[in-house]
Amino acid sequence: MTKNIYDVTVIGGGPAGLFSAFYAGLREMKTKIIDGQDKLGGKVHLYPQKMIWDIGGTEPLAAGKLIEKSIAQGLTFEPEVVLNTIVTNIQKESDECFSVETSTGDKHYSKSVIITIGGGGMIKPVKLNIENAHLFENKNLHYAVPDIKRFTDKKILITGGSYSAVDWANDLSPIAREIHIIYRGDDLTAHEADVSRLQKNGVKVMTQSEVTGVSGGELMEYVEITNNQTGDITHDAYDELIVNHGYDQENLLFRENNLGLNLENDFFVKAAPTGLTNVPGIFAAGDCIRYTGKVNLIAGAYADAVNAVNNAKTYIDPKADQFAMVSSHNQRLKSKNKKIMY
Repeated sequence: MTKNIYDVTVIGGGPAGLFSAFYAGLREMKTKIIDGQDKLGGKVHLYPQKMIWDIGGTEPLAAGKLIEKSIAQGLTFEPEVVLNTIVTNIQKESDECFSVETSTGDKHYSKSVIITIGGGGMIKPVKLNIENAHLFENKNLHYAVPDIKRFTDKKILITGGSYSAVDWANDLSPIAREIHIIYRGDDLTAHEADVSRLQKNGVKVMTQSEVTGVSGGELMEYVEITNNQTGDITHDAYDELIVNHGYDQENLLFRENNLGLNLENDFFVKAAPTGLTNVPGIFAAGDCIRYTGKVNLIAGAYADAVNAVNNAKTYIDPKADQFAMVSSHNQRLKSKNKKIMY
């Protein structure tokens, strides 16, 4: 059976991975993206309504809108996209080819690999471990805030005591009818100033309490709350429930690490600012990479991606130019420019 070998396989479909795919296409590289989620966009999906200001040359925009734009750009040159697939291992197949092994049992073959799995690898929200909670997911039980406007004039319960939970309570207070936040501990763990804002914003705080049940029809209607000190149980009506109990981390790729990548804290790749790792042919970009002077911004991920792609290009073709022609004069974009300009 003939192997379908790609020039570069990008592991991770967040901002760094999508820009890597775009730039690899600009460099005429046959490209594949593999991502463990059911959609491209990466961890930005965890905060779609947060405003991002620190990307040069663009007005502030919601993270969800950035996802849309990033995906459109990343698919410009029609890379192969493989979703719901976790990369578990990378093996050296031959002098010119890597075997990328996955959770589905499929193997993908590539001349080079760019790792862009973000900080901490794959993360998933810790879900409510109570009966029937799954029935209301993607309805009015949320593990991220999808659209701020939907919470207008609603009675909201937020469970969790971290920075993110408190942040959402403060952000939603101007438009919500009523907000309660509960936490099973003694004190909220967010910054003191943010906790003080809760009182100013009229948010009711309940500590030593947790959600122990949810019920309703098509939508969740009632939440069972148990006070862990007194044992008292109440059943209160809420329009929306936001759960922020942290995240589970998983990184099977680095756990196996058969290639011997230099890692930091088992979740980050030690590499050069150019994206070069200690394994020839394997490159890294974005929040999963560590080097002196690393900028942990989305804007920094774009620079990482360009460096990684350029080095992947010259790795598989030593005679290639180190850098691509700038986009304003790049022949790969000539026909696309005409469609926009005329």
